[in-house]
Amino acid sequence: MELKYIQKIAEKLSLSIKQVTNIDNLQAEGATIPFMARYRKEATGNLDEVVIGAVVEEIAYFTDLDKRKATVLKTIDDLGKLSPELKAKIEGCYNATELEDIYLPYKPKRKTRATQAIEKGLEPLAKLLFDQAIVNTEEEAAKFITADVKDTKEALQGARDIIAEWVSEHEQARAKVRQLFAETATLTSKVMTAKKDDAEAQKYRDYFEFSESLGKSPSHRILAIRRAEKEGYLLMDINIDKTIAVEGLEEIFVKASNPAAAEVKKAIDDSFSRLLKPSIESEFRLASKSKADEEAINVFTENLRQLLLASPLGSKKVLAIDPGFRTGCKVVCLDAQGALVKNTTIYPHPPQNQWQESVAELKSLVEKYGIEAIGFGNGTAGRETETLVRSIDFGRPVSIFQVNESGASIYSASEVAREEFPDHDVTVRGAVSIGRRLLDPLSELVKIDPKSIGVGQYQHDVNQTKLKTALDRVVESAVNFVGVDVNTASKHLLQYVSGISATLANNIVQYRNQNGAFQSREELKKVPMMGPKSFEQCAGFLRIAGAKNVLDSSSVHPERYALVEQMAKDVQASLEELIRNSDVRKKINKKQYISEAVGEYTIEDILKELEKPGRDPRAQIEEFRFDETIKSIEDVKVGMTVPGIVTNITAFGAFVDIGVKQDGLVHVSQLSNRYVADPKEVVKLNQRVTVTVTEVDVARKRIALTMKDKNAANGEQRSGSGIGLSKQPKQGKPAAPLNSFQKSLLDLKKKFND
Repeated sequence: MELKYIQKIAEKLSLSIKQVTNIDNLQAEGATIPFMARYRKEATGNLDEVVIGAVVEEIAYFTDLDKRKATVLKTIDDLGKLSPELKAKIEGCYNATELEDIYLPYKPKRKTRATQAIEKGLEPLAKLLFDQAIVNTEEEAAKFITADVKDTKEALQGARDIIAEWVSEHEQARAKVRQLFAETATLTSKVMTAKKDDAEAQKYRDYFEFSESLGKSPSHRILAIRRAEKEGYLLMDINIDKTIAVEGLEEIFVKASNPAAAEVKKAIDDSFSRLLKPSIESEFRLASKSKADEEAINVFTENLRQLLLASPLGSKKVLAIDPGFRTGCKVVCLDAQGALVKNTTIYPHPPQNQWQESVAELKSLVEKYGIEAIGFGNGTAGRETETLVRSIDFGRPVSIFQVNESGASIYSASEVAREEFPDHDVTVRGAVSIGRRLLDPLSELVKIDPKSIGVGQYQHDVNQTKLKTALDRVVESAVNFVGVDVNTASKHLLQYVSGISATLANNIVQYRNQNGAFQSREELKKVPMMGPKSFEQCAGFLRIAGAKNVLDSSSVHPERYALVEQMAKDVQASLEELIRNSDVRKKINKKQYISEAVGEYTIEDILKELEKPGRDPRAQIEEFRFDETIKSIEDVKVGMTVPGIVTNITAFGAFVDIGVKQDGLVHVSQLSNRYVADPKEVVKLNQRVTVTVTEVDVARKRIALTMKDKNAANGEQRSGSGIGLSKQPKQGKPAAPLNSFQKSLLDLKKKFND
């Protein structure tokens, strides 16, 4: 990439030219973002994946801009209008919008009022008027009456149409109007009169007569109004003060005070209303949509990251239950690697009510298959099923967990599930997915389209290409952050590892099936299509448990094995001793190993990894219990203080599962005693929290919650990482009425779901 673009990126992101150049070069060589962040810290200056990703996006932007410049230059040159000055102006442009403004006068046009007037020979008259030197406009216009122009009125109108187009294509004029939009634009929406009383329109009633500064309008509001406009319930507009805009344009174009200038003023007024305002408004519609998309995608990606990195149970024998009433509860038993060993169905709930038979069956399965933990889905009949399993005395400790089953039905009907379980129906596959999510959320969730997991905000309204790119990057980041056991990983998980394509992932699994477990990372080179670059990119993220070389189970990259072996040799110890004995590691002189190729960042990473090779960076899983006194929304009363789990985080607050099938909403204003600008500052997905019920609407199935604590010091809020089995939720005092939170807030949940 050209230096001028490198400099712009460095300036925008507050980085050094060297950092941006190195990232550009590494990407050109085939390096992935996770690889650069983990194994090329010296080159990037220890930048994290977020910043490296931003650099990569900027590189893509300027690459596309350069291609567009080439097209613009060629088009103008073919017209014979490319002057040295214009060429220099285009080549020195760094903004796509400005480039299009420069190109606009030369851009091939469809037939317009101006082009029609030019065809009638009125362009010379327009130039005379635009120069504002003539005094008698009628007399001058009379000279242009022809077979195509019947009178002076038509001549002057045609000339004004041409001037209006000149004004709309003028760079300075567009910049002036664009600036006014940026500084003063107002977003307005009005209900379509014919749709005002429609039941479906009522979810948008807050926007029936709405006006707000565009710059202050949050992403979820813009997306909601746009959705309502698309559905035909609202009319959306973005406005600026016309008088101020026209006066600003007159300052640019009006040079005199005579009849010609008066014609120019008319053309300016027409140009603003008919051409400039709609054009710039379209830009700001698109820009506000892009900004709203970006914010919504950021919310989604952060939620997805937290969900993917949720605590795993680990290698345990699990019994998983997909709850149900009429069709029964699907039960599966999985071994410690997640393989299906048994499936059946029990009917403890209405209408069959086979409670005792179900208890006996579950006790038998737990005993026969050495079950260590039970996971049940959080959907229909989830709480009733929890009551069932918690009522059973298994004769030994068996951990019990609720599992978020969002997307499990999508997986069960997918090609992936059919390939894994061709001999089982969707109900069995869904239960297996619940069990595997408990064992390792990351390994199972990568098989599902992230949009089906249910942690987004208006995900169906945002740019789907950008959303997919962002979500794929998050999945890739999470997989490489945790690392993958190459001998147990599915091909679906492997293809998210740095440097591994879907084809190569399939080849790895086939090689493993044909030759047995990999004994070393070096053996990976025998896999078809595993070239030097692919090996470089993926090797550090693949783990081989129990390998002869202990480093093969760590995140130390094979390119640094020799360095670690030298460290062991220098302190007169074996690799095993170096890892096992912290006193031996303390003898290492870090500076001794710093070179041009290996810097301090790499040395620190290696030593940190040697402390606990191959450790899982995710937190340990904790058990949780809902308030046993509430099972449905009818049991929820204002003033109750109950435990809950954060299930979704949006720009306007957090949704919390309190165990009644309907998540409650903690508005951003109720997350803490202090001001909170971003909910992510206070809560995380799957976080255990304590909330107080402030309002319940049973008819509309809406629950409003608060995390504010009247007894806490300013800035504190009630939350927790988990609630043990022995802890019972306490009843709190009724919460004081909340101001704006009470009514408008309850509508947000419905809008979000819709």
